[in-house]
Amino acid sequence: MVSDNSKPAVFLDRDGTIIEEVGYIDSPDKVQLIAGADQAIKSFRNAGFKIIVVSNQSGVAHGYFDENTVLLINNRVAESLALNGAIIDAFYFCPHHPDIGDLDYRKDCECRKPKPGMLLQAVEEHEIDLSKSIMIGDKYTDVKAGKSLNLISILVLTGFGEEEYQKIRSNGLQPEPDFVAQNIREAASFIKKQLNS
Repeated sequence: MVSDNSKPAVFLDRDGTIIEEVGYIDSPDKVQLIAGADQAIKSFRNAGFKIIVVSNQSGVAHGYFDENTVLLINNRVAESLALNGAIIDAFYFCPHHPDIGDLDYRKDCECRKPKPGMLLQAVEEHEIDLSKSIMIGDKYTDVKAGKSLNLISILVLTGFGEEEYQKIRSNGLQPEPDFVAQNIREAASFIKKQLNS
């Protein structure tokens, strides 16, 4: 049931979509915004979207860093964006991996993308209207997570996006992304055109 207060959301992957992909990022000092990410997020917010970051962080299961490190990195991302007026409503992350880690983290969970658990949790906690929401990320798992909830799903070619797009095309993977953008800024332009059409 969609309440009168609900708004659509733009669900964003973090690494390779908002910030530069540097492998398993283990320090806030390694946070570097992708060019135009702040303007894109401001554009989404101005269009009436909530901004929700949903990120797989299996580096926790691997033992590369702990959950507190993920929180510190998320805080740095939020602070860096806020300096330019781009506000994130919430961050969600999955620390699990189906095959790696100890008992706490080795699990076939519902939150690890391509499963939509993080998105569904955000819907419950932030009064989100899924029918008009959008998913943006640099991996096919992002596209699949969005498509499992019938969201417009956009693949960006930053981060792992180029190789993921080649994989989608060469293997004929379904479902395909609704749009392939050079970066989050082009994704924002696409959404703006859709809203104005």
